[in-house]
Amino acid sequence: MNYRKFQADHLFTGYEWLSGDSVLVTSQEGEIVDIVPAAAAGDNISRFSGILSPGFVNCHCHLELSHMKGLIPEKTGMVDFLVRVIQQRGFDARLIGRAIEDAENSMLQNGIVAAGDICNTANTVEQKKKGRLLYHNFIETMGFIEGTAAQRFEASRAVYDQFARLYRTPAESNSIVPHAPYSVSPALFQLITRFPGNHLLTIHSQESAAERDFIEKGTGDFHRLYQALGIDISFYKPAGMPSWLSHFLPNQSLILVHNTNTNKNDLEFIAAGSRGCKLPVANLFFCVCPNANEYIGNPLPDLDLLRTYGAAIVVGTDSLASNRQLSVLAELQTIHRHFPHIATKELLQWATLNGARALELDAVVGSFDTGKKPGVLIIDEDLSTVERLV
Repeated sequence: MNYRKFQADHLFTGYEWLSGDSVLVTSQEGEIVDIVPAAAAGDNISRFSGILSPGFVNCHCHLELSHMKGLIPEKTGMVDFLVRVIQQRGFDARLIGRAIEDAENSMLQNGIVAAGDICNTANTVEQKKKGRLLYHNFIETMGFIEGTAAQRFEASRAVYDQFARLYRTPAESNSIVPHAPYSVSPALFQLITRFPGNHLLTIHSQESAAERDFIEKGTGDFHRLYQALGIDISFYKPAGMPSWLSHFLPNQSLILVHNTNTNKNDLEFIAAGSRGCKLPVANLFFCVCPNANEYIGNPLPDLDLLRTYGAAIVVGTDSLASNRQLSVLAELQTIHRHFPHIATKELLQWATLNGARALELDAVVGSFDTGKKPGVLIIDEDLSTVERLV
Protein backbone atom coordinates (compact mmCIF):
# COMPACT_ATOMS: atom_id res chain seq x y z
CA MET A 1 0.00 0.00 0.00
CA ASN A 2 1.17 3.55 -0.77
CA TYR A 3 0.95 5.80 2.27
CA ARG A 4 0.76 9.53 2.83
CA LYS A 5 2.56 10.84 5.91
CA PHE A 6 1.98 14.18 7.64
CA GLN A 7 3.83 15.92 10.44
CA ALA A 8 3.34 19.39 11.95
CA ASP A 9 4.19 21.43 15.03
CA HIS A 10 1.03 20.08 16.70
CA LEU A 11 -1.34 17.22 15.98
CA PHE A 12 -4.94 17.36 17.23
CA THR A 13 -6.62 13.97 17.00
CA GLY A 14 -10.19 15.12 17.65
CA TYR A 15 -9.72 14.20 21.32
CA GLU A 16 -6.28 15.42 22.36
CA TRP A 17 -2.99 17.03 21.44
CA LEU A 18 -0.09 14.83 20.41
CA SER A 19 3.51 16.01 20.25
CA GLY A 20 5.10 17.41 17.14
CA ASP A 21 7.09 14.17 16.95
CA SER A 22 3.93 12.33 15.88
CA VAL A 23 3.32 11.44 12.23
CA LEU A 24 -0.15 10.88 10.82
CA VAL A 25 -0.26 8.05 8.27
CA THR A 26 -3.11 7.71 5.77
CA SER A 27 -3.85 5.75 2.63
CA GLN A 28 -3.79 7.58 -0.70
CA GLU A 29 -7.57 7.84 -0.40
CA GLY A 30 -7.36 9.50 3.03
CA GLU A 31 -8.24 6.58 5.30
CA ILE A 32 -6.44 6.81 8.65
CA VAL A 33 -3.85 4.05 9.00
CA ASP A 34 -1.93 5.01 12.15
CA ILE A 35 -0.20 7.70 14.19
CA VAL A 36 3.42 6.81 14.86
CA PRO A 37 6.61 8.45 16.22
CA ALA A 38 8.66 10.18 13.55
CA ALA A 39 11.52 7.74 14.12
CA ALA A 40 9.26 4.88 13.06
CA ALA A 41 7.58 6.64 10.15
CA GLY A 42 10.23 6.13 7.51
CA ASP A 43 10.77 8.42 4.53
CA ASN A 44 8.61 10.78 2.49
CA ILE A 45 7.04 12.66 5.39
CA SER A 46 5.29 15.91 4.41
CA ARG A 47 6.09 18.50 7.10
CA PHE A 48 4.04 21.62 7.87
CA SER A 49 3.94 24.54 10.28
CA GLY A 50 0.81 24.71 12.41
CA ILE A 51 -1.80 22.20 13.57
CA LEU A 52 -2.86 18.98 11.86
CA SER A 53 -6.56 18.46 12.51
CA PRO A 54 -9.45 16.33 11.27
CA GLY A 55 -11.82 18.08 8.87
CA PHE A 56 -14.49 20.41 10.21
CA VAL A 57 -18.14 19.49 10.71
CA ASN A 58 -20.69 22.23 10.02
CA CYS A 59 -23.70 21.28 12.14
CA HIS A 60 -26.08 23.96 10.88
CA CYS A 61 -26.28 25.27 7.34
CA HIS A 62 -28.96 26.39 4.86
CA LEU A 63 -27.23 25.62 1.56
CA GLU A 64 -30.41 26.30 -0.42
CA LEU A 65 -30.33 29.99 0.63
CA SER A 66 -26.88 30.60 -0.86
CA HIS A 67 -28.30 32.78 -3.66
CA MET A 68 -29.35 35.30 -0.99
CA LYS A 69 -25.79 36.29 -0.10
CA GLY A 70 -25.68 40.03 0.60
CA LEU A 71 -29.37 40.59 -0.10
CA ILE A 72 -30.44 41.15 3.51
CA PRO A 73 -28.86 44.08 5.36
CA GLU A 74 -26.95 43.34 8.54
CA LYS A 75 -28.32 43.91 12.04
CA THR A 76 -31.99 44.13 11.08
CA GLY A 77 -33.04 42.16 14.15
CA MET A 78 -34.69 38.76 14.15
CA VAL A 79 -38.21 39.63 13.04
CA ASP A 80 -37.20 41.82 10.10
CA PHE A 81 -34.64 39.22 9.04
CA LEU A 82 -37.31 36.48 8.96
CA VAL A 83 -39.76 38.68 7.06
CA ARG A 84 -37.11 39.51 4.45
CA VAL A 85 -36.19 35.82 3.98
CA ILE A 86 -39.86 34.96 3.43
CA GLN A 87 -40.22 37.79 0.91
CA GLN A 88 -37.21 36.71 -1.19
CA ARG A 89 -38.94 34.53 -3.79
CA GLY A 90 -38.95 34.11 -7.54
CA PHE A 91 -35.24 33.54 -8.22
CA ASP A 92 -34.18 31.78 -11.40
CA ALA A 93 -33.52 28.07 -10.78
CA ARG A 94 -30.17 28.23 -12.61
CA LEU A 95 -29.00 31.09 -10.38
CA ILE A 96 -30.00 29.12 -7.29
CA GLY A 97 -28.17 26.03 -8.57
CA ARG A 98 -24.96 27.94 -9.32
CA ALA A 99 -25.04 29.59 -5.89
CA ILE A 100 -25.47 26.19 -4.21
CA GLU A 101 -22.51 24.76 -6.14
CA ASP A 102 -20.33 27.77 -5.32
CA ALA A 103 -21.26 27.56 -1.64
CA GLU A 104 -20.42 23.86 -1.46
CA ASN A 105 -17.08 24.58 -3.15
CA SER A 106 -16.44 27.20 -0.49
CA MET A 107 -17.20 24.74 2.32
CA LEU A 108 -14.76 22.23 0.83
CA GLN A 109 -12.06 24.89 0.49
CA ASN A 110 -12.65 25.93 4.10
CA GLY A 111 -11.96 22.41 5.38
CA ILE A 112 -15.55 21.26 5.95
CA VAL A 113 -16.09 17.53 5.39
CA ALA A 114 -19.67 17.11 6.67
CA ALA A 115 -22.71 19.32 7.18
CA GLY A 116 -26.12 19.26 8.79
CA ASP A 117 -28.15 21.04 6.11
CA ILE A 118 -31.61 22.54 6.56
CA CYS A 119 -33.81 21.89 3.54
CA ASN A 120 -37.20 23.49 2.87
CA THR A 121 -37.00 22.53 -0.79
CA ALA A 122 -35.28 19.89 -2.93
CA ASN A 123 -33.06 22.55 -4.56
CA THR A 124 -29.83 21.00 -3.22
CA VAL A 125 -30.55 17.43 -4.37
CA GLU A 126 -28.69 17.73 -7.69
CA GLN A 127 -25.54 19.07 -6.02
CA LYS A 128 -25.63 16.44 -3.29
CA LYS A 129 -25.82 13.67 -5.87
CA LYS A 130 -22.14 14.39 -6.59
CA GLY A 131 -21.19 13.04 -3.15
CA ARG A 132 -18.48 15.62 -2.46
CA LEU A 133 -19.51 16.25 1.17
CA LEU A 134 -21.25 14.14 3.78
CA TYR A 135 -24.68 15.55 4.64
CA HIS A 136 -27.43 14.93 7.09
CA ASN A 137 -30.44 16.56 5.44
CA PHE A 138 -32.85 18.13 7.91
CA ILE A 139 -36.12 18.55 6.00
CA GLU A 140 -37.67 21.49 7.77
CA THR A 141 -41.38 21.99 8.28
CA MET A 142 -43.40 24.74 9.88
CA GLY A 143 -47.03 25.57 10.51
CA PHE A 144 -48.39 27.30 13.59
CA ILE A 145 -52.09 26.60 12.91
CA GLU A 146 -53.29 23.24 14.24
CA GLY A 147 -55.67 22.64 11.35
CA THR A 148 -52.90 22.81 8.74
CA ALA A 149 -50.59 20.28 10.44
CA ALA A 150 -51.34 17.30 8.16
CA GLN A 151 -51.05 19.40 4.99
CA ARG A 152 -47.77 20.99 6.11
CA PHE A 153 -46.31 17.64 7.10
CA GLU A 154 -47.20 16.00 3.79
CA ALA A 155 -45.52 18.83 1.88
CA SER A 156 -42.32 18.20 3.85
CA ARG A 157 -42.71 14.46 3.39
CA ALA A 158 -42.69 15.00 -0.38
CA VAL A 159 -39.37 16.88 -0.08
CA TYR A 160 -38.02 14.13 2.21
CA ASP A 161 -38.85 11.50 -0.41
CA GLN A 162 -36.72 13.31 -3.01
CA PHE A 163 -33.71 13.25 -0.68
CA ALA A 164 -34.40 9.67 0.41
CA ARG A 165 -33.71 8.44 -3.14
CA LEU A 166 -30.06 9.48 -2.74
CA TYR A 167 -29.36 6.97 0.05
CA ARG A 168 -29.61 3.22 0.59
CA THR A 169 -30.81 3.78 4.17
CA PRO A 170 -32.73 7.09 3.98
CA ALA A 171 -33.34 7.51 7.72
CA GLU A 172 -29.61 7.53 8.45
CA SER A 173 -29.07 10.67 6.37
CA ASN A 174 -32.46 12.44 6.40
CA SER A 175 -34.91 13.66 9.02
CA ILE A 176 -38.08 15.75 9.06
CA VAL A 177 -37.56 18.46 11.68
CA PRO A 178 -39.42 21.41 13.24
CA HIS A 179 -38.32 24.93 12.32
CA ALA A 180 -38.71 26.61 15.73
CA PRO A 181 -40.95 26.60 18.81
CA TYR A 182 -42.73 29.73 17.52
CA SER A 183 -43.59 28.24 14.10
CA VAL A 184 -44.73 24.66 14.80
CA SER A 185 -48.06 23.68 16.33
CA PRO A 186 -48.41 20.84 18.87
CA ALA A 187 -50.17 18.73 16.22
CA LEU A 188 -47.32 19.24 13.76
CA PHE A 189 -44.76 18.47 16.47
CA GLN A 190 -46.52 15.14 17.02
CA LEU A 191 -46.37 14.24 13.32
CA ILE A 192 -42.68 15.18 13.14
CA THR A 193 -41.41 13.38 16.23
CA ARG A 194 -43.38 10.22 15.45
CA PHE A 195 -42.31 9.93 11.84
CA PRO A 196 -40.71 6.46 11.44
CA GLY A 197 -36.92 6.53 11.69
CA ASN A 198 -36.84 10.17 12.81
CA HIS A 199 -34.17 9.72 15.48
CA LEU A 200 -31.94 12.76 14.78
CA LEU A 201 -33.60 16.17 14.89
CA THR A 202 -32.71 19.84 15.11
CA ILE A 203 -34.60 23.03 15.96
CA HIS A 204 -33.83 26.76 15.98
CA SER A 205 -33.93 27.63 19.66
CA GLN A 206 -33.76 30.83 21.72
CA GLU A 207 -32.20 32.81 18.88
CA SER A 208 -33.33 36.23 20.12
CA ALA A 209 -34.82 38.05 23.08
CA ALA A 210 -37.96 38.63 21.00
CA GLU A 211 -38.40 34.88 20.59
CA ARG A 212 -38.04 34.31 24.32
CA ASP A 213 -40.61 37.03 25.11
CA PHE A 214 -43.09 35.43 22.74
CA ILE A 215 -42.55 31.82 23.82
CA GLU A 216 -42.70 32.54 27.56
CA LYS A 217 -45.05 35.53 27.78
CA GLY A 218 -46.81 35.83 24.44
CA THR A 219 -45.52 39.40 24.11
CA GLY A 220 -43.01 41.34 22.07
CA ASP A 221 -41.88 41.94 18.52
CA PHE A 222 -42.80 38.52 17.15
CA HIS A 223 -46.41 39.65 16.82
CA ARG A 224 -45.18 41.73 13.88
CA LEU A 225 -44.03 38.55 12.15
CA TYR A 226 -47.47 36.94 12.35
CA GLN A 227 -49.12 40.16 11.20
CA ALA A 228 -46.81 40.20 8.16
CA LEU A 229 -47.79 36.59 7.44
CA GLY A 230 -51.50 37.28 7.98
CA ILE A 231 -51.76 34.67 10.75
CA ASP A 232 -54.26 35.10 13.59
CA ILE A 233 -52.53 33.82 16.75
CA SER A 234 -55.21 34.77 19.25
CA PHE A 235 -55.33 31.07 20.17
CA TYR A 236 -51.73 31.04 21.41
CA LYS A 237 -50.99 30.27 25.04
CA PRO A 238 -47.36 30.97 25.97
CA ALA A 239 -45.17 28.27 27.53
CA GLY A 240 -41.43 27.89 27.99
CA MET A 241 -38.78 25.40 26.96
CA PRO A 242 -40.07 22.48 29.08
CA SER A 243 -43.35 22.60 27.14
CA TRP A 244 -41.94 22.35 23.62
CA LEU A 245 -39.11 19.99 24.57
CA SER A 246 -41.77 17.59 25.85
CA HIS A 247 -42.80 16.82 22.25
CA PHE A 248 -39.55 14.92 21.62
CA LEU A 249 -39.07 11.23 22.42
CA PRO A 250 -36.55 9.40 24.65
CA ASN A 251 -34.85 7.65 21.73
CA GLN A 252 -34.20 10.89 19.82
CA SER A 253 -31.14 13.12 19.62
CA LEU A 254 -31.67 16.85 19.28
CA ILE A 255 -29.45 19.73 18.14
CA LEU A 256 -30.56 23.09 19.58
CA VAL A 257 -29.35 25.82 17.22
CA HIS A 258 -28.24 29.36 18.15
CA ASN A 259 -28.99 29.44 21.93
CA THR A 260 -28.20 33.15 22.20
CA ASN A 261 -30.78 33.59 24.95
CA THR A 262 -30.36 30.26 26.72
CA ASN A 263 -30.13 31.01 30.43
CA LYS A 264 -29.38 29.34 33.74
CA ASN A 265 -32.98 28.23 34.29
CA ASP A 266 -33.03 26.41 30.94
CA LEU A 267 -29.77 24.66 31.71
CA GLU A 268 -30.93 23.76 35.22
CA PHE A 269 -34.00 22.12 33.69
CA ILE A 270 -31.82 20.13 31.30
CA ALA A 271 -29.31 19.26 34.04
CA ALA A 272 -32.14 17.97 36.22
CA GLY A 273 -33.03 15.59 33.42
CA SER A 274 -29.48 14.29 33.31
CA ARG A 275 -29.72 13.66 37.07
CA GLY A 276 -32.67 11.34 36.68
CA CYS A 277 -35.68 13.59 36.21
CA LYS A 278 -37.66 13.33 32.99
CA LEU A 279 -35.82 14.77 29.99
CA PRO A 280 -37.41 13.88 26.67
CA VAL A 281 -34.35 13.27 24.49
CA ALA A 282 -31.43 10.88 24.80
CA ASN A 283 -28.74 13.26 23.53
CA LEU A 284 -28.77 17.04 23.42
CA PHE A 285 -26.28 19.24 21.54
CA PHE A 286 -25.96 23.03 21.51
CA CYS A 287 -24.98 24.46 18.11
CA VAL A 288 -23.51 27.95 18.00
CA CYS A 289 -23.37 30.14 14.87
CA PRO A 290 -21.74 33.34 16.15
CA ASN A 291 -21.18 35.09 12.83
CA ALA A 292 -24.85 34.72 11.93
CA ASN A 293 -25.81 36.06 15.36
CA GLU A 294 -23.68 39.15 14.77
CA TYR A 295 -24.98 39.56 11.21
CA ILE A 296 -28.64 39.53 12.29
CA GLY A 297 -27.98 41.63 15.39
CA ASN A 298 -28.43 39.04 18.11
CA PRO A 299 -25.99 38.51 20.99
CA LEU A 300 -23.58 35.59 21.05
CA PRO A 301 -24.49 32.65 23.28
CA ASP A 302 -23.13 32.68 26.82
CA LEU A 303 -20.54 30.00 26.09
CA ASP A 304 -19.09 30.10 29.59
CA LEU A 305 -22.54 29.34 31.01
CA LEU A 306 -22.99 26.44 28.57
CA ARG A 307 -19.55 25.12 29.50
CA THR A 308 -20.32 25.39 33.22
CA TYR A 309 -23.24 23.02 32.69
CA GLY A 310 -21.20 20.59 30.59
CA ALA A 311 -23.16 21.27 27.40
CA ALA A 312 -22.06 19.39 24.28
CA ILE A 313 -21.22 22.34 22.03
CA VAL A 314 -20.95 22.14 18.23
CA VAL A 315 -20.46 24.76 15.51
CA GLY A 316 -22.53 25.88 12.50
CA THR A 317 -22.38 28.59 9.88
CA ASP A 318 -26.08 29.20 9.24
CA SER A 319 -26.75 30.48 5.69
CA LEU A 320 -25.25 33.00 3.30
CA ALA A 321 -28.41 35.02 3.88
CA SER A 322 -27.09 35.63 7.40
CA ASN A 323 -23.34 35.22 7.02
CA ARG A 324 -20.52 36.47 4.83
CA GLN A 325 -19.02 33.00 4.34
CA LEU A 326 -19.56 29.31 5.11
CA SER A 327 -16.44 28.71 7.18
CA VAL A 328 -16.26 26.88 10.49
CA LEU A 329 -12.81 28.39 11.02
CA ALA A 330 -14.31 31.89 10.73
CA GLU A 331 -16.81 30.91 13.45
CA LEU A 332 -13.95 29.74 15.69
CA GLN A 333 -12.14 33.02 15.07
CA THR A 334 -15.19 34.97 16.27
CA ILE A 335 -15.54 32.77 19.33
CA HIS A 336 -11.86 33.25 20.12
CA ARG A 337 -12.22 37.02 19.81
CA HIS A 338 -15.08 37.12 22.33
CA PHE A 339 -13.89 34.26 24.57
CA PRO A 340 -10.07 34.28 24.34
CA HIS A 341 -9.74 32.11 27.45
CA ILE A 342 -11.29 29.07 25.74
CA ALA A 343 -8.42 26.81 24.70
CA THR A 344 -7.78 25.99 21.04
CA LYS A 345 -8.10 22.28 21.81
CA GLU A 346 -11.65 22.79 23.09
CA LEU A 347 -12.65 24.90 20.09
CA LEU A 348 -11.27 22.31 17.68
CA GLN A 349 -13.12 19.51 19.44
CA TRP A 350 -16.40 21.42 19.07
CA ALA A 351 -15.68 21.78 15.35
CA THR A 352 -14.61 18.17 14.71
CA LEU A 353 -15.50 15.26 16.98
CA ASN A 354 -18.43 16.93 18.77
CA GLY A 355 -19.94 17.88 15.44
CA ALA A 356 -19.48 14.39 14.06
CA ARG A 357 -21.19 12.92 17.12
CA ALA A 358 -24.07 15.38 16.84
CA LEU A 359 -24.70 14.38 13.21
CA GLU A 360 -24.12 10.69 14.05
CA LEU A 361 -21.21 10.58 11.57
CA ASP A 362 -18.46 9.86 14.11
CA ALA A 363 -17.87 6.38 12.68
CA VAL A 364 -16.57 8.11 9.55
CA VAL A 365 -15.29 11.62 10.40
CA GLY A 366 -14.39 13.80 13.39
CA SER A 367 -11.15 12.21 14.60
CA PHE A 368 -7.97 10.48 13.47
CA ASP A 369 -9.09 6.99 14.49
CA THR A 370 -7.93 4.10 12.33
CA GLY A 371 -10.31 3.33 9.50
CA LYS A 372 -12.00 6.72 9.36
CA LYS A 373 -11.80 9.20 6.46
CA PRO A 374 -12.08 12.48 8.38
CA GLY A 375 -10.08 14.70 6.04
CA VAL A 376 -6.76 16.24 7.08
CA LEU A 377 -6.36 19.98 7.64
CA ILE A 378 -3.39 22.17 8.42
CA ILE A 379 -4.40 25.18 10.51
CA ASP A 380 -2.25 28.13 11.59
CA GLU A 381 -1.65 28.18 15.33
CA ASP A 382 -3.45 31.52 15.63
CA LEU A 383 -6.47 30.04 13.74
CA SER A 384 -5.96 32.53 10.91
CA THR A 385 -5.96 30.14 7.93
CA VAL A 386 -6.81 26.58 7.02
CA GLU A 387 -5.73 24.38 4.12
CA ARG A 388 -7.18 21.00 3.26
CA LEU A 389 -4.46 18.40 2.66
CA VAL A 390 -6.74 15.38 2.15
